[in-house]
Amino acid sequence: MKRIAIVVLDSVGVGALPDAHLYGDEGSNTLGHVAKALGGLKMPNAAKLGIGNIIPIEGVSPTQEPQGAWGKMAEVSKGKDTTTGHWELAGLTLKAPFPTYPNGFPPEIMEAFEAKIGRQTLGNYPASGTAIIEELGAEHLRTGFPIVYTSADSVFQIAAHEEIVPLDTLYAWCKLARDLLQGEHAVGRVIARPFLGEVGQFKRTANRKDYSLAPFQATVLDALQEKDIPVYGVGKISDIFAGRGLSESFPTKSNQAGVDRVVELLGSKQEDCLIFANLVDFDMVWGHRHDPEGYGRGLEAFDERLPELLAGLGSDDLLFIVADHGCDPTFPGTDHTREYVPLLVAGPNVDSVDLGVRHSFADVAKTVADFFAIEYETVGVSFLPSLRVK
Repeated sequence: MKRIAIVVLDSVGVGALPDAHLYGDEGSNTLGHVAKALGGLKMPNAAKLGIGNIIPIEGVSPTQEPQGAWGKMAEVSKGKDTTTGHWELAGLTLKAPFPTYPNGFPPEIMEAFEAKIGRQTLGNYPASGTAIIEELGAEHLRTGFPIVYTSADSVFQIAAHEEIVPLDTLYAWCKLARDLLQGEHAVGRVIARPFLGEVGQFKRTANRKDYSLAPFQATVLDALQEKDIPVYGVGKISDIFAGRGLSESFPTKSNQAGVDRVVELLGSKQEDCLIFANLVDFDMVWGHRHDPEGYGRGLEAFDERLPELLAGLGSDDLLFIVADHGCDPTFPGTDHTREYVPLLVAGPNVDSVDLGVRHSFADVAKTVADFFAIEYETVGVSFLPSLRVK
């Protein structure tokens, strides 16, 4: 039995990339700034794996002999969104970013969408998700018109009150939008953003759902499937890959539920397999909402669960802890930030080794292919030989 569990700490970046100035993100550092804002983080288990060796982190000292491998990864794809980051982790890189709409979506898109859903829409401009429901929520309750908005990322987001627009209807509208947004308007994701509450007290619910483009080239997930090696998606992985390359999917509504599911799968799947999990709260609940306190407590809560993940590993198993982009909650604006991401690798047979600065997230995909001895072409370079697996 040989297994890899990849846990994506959604948005936990570790410092601005050299081209961050092109995205307005020069000086961003999600993990470093969160630690500083809290006066230090308590992450003793991640410290043992070497997270304090990647960058200076207040409260987390470097370790002389980490119990695993550590490094950081740069993104070669253009962009800083969830889909781009996850696709590159799975081996698919983008030469051009997904389209964005700083002035809202053009009339031909909005008119076609409104015709499909049989009603008008509100909004159609870039905004914070929490701010726009406060701005337009009352009008939405009065008319039943959905709130459409975007951000600096390539997203078409539809917000609706669950008691005004049933979830099934909202999801159906998102599917219609996904079918519509193709070609030059092929945004990375269409996102359902349901909320509840009254005027002045609206709160987004955990029933968010993402509708990503299907990958336009094979990922390492597809390559594993072709060799009958199961791939289990946890959290929003299925949404990000449009269901492609997955044997089974396990949606979750919180970080803790995601860790629960990974621990459960490590205990139940006694076979060669890949477990691919996304922990979205860092990004959705704390990063975009400028909540460094919540972000830091979330990191500490994950750290408390690390021993369970490590205990579930068999002798030949590997645990990768990575991220997909940054979302610095101390930084101006509420969008993702263009950052390096951490790389921690642990397992019973992984020695202490510095993996350095990897030139692409796709190194993860190539390492997965190398580990399972399958053919998969990507720009990534395997770091499996560097792990000194005994």
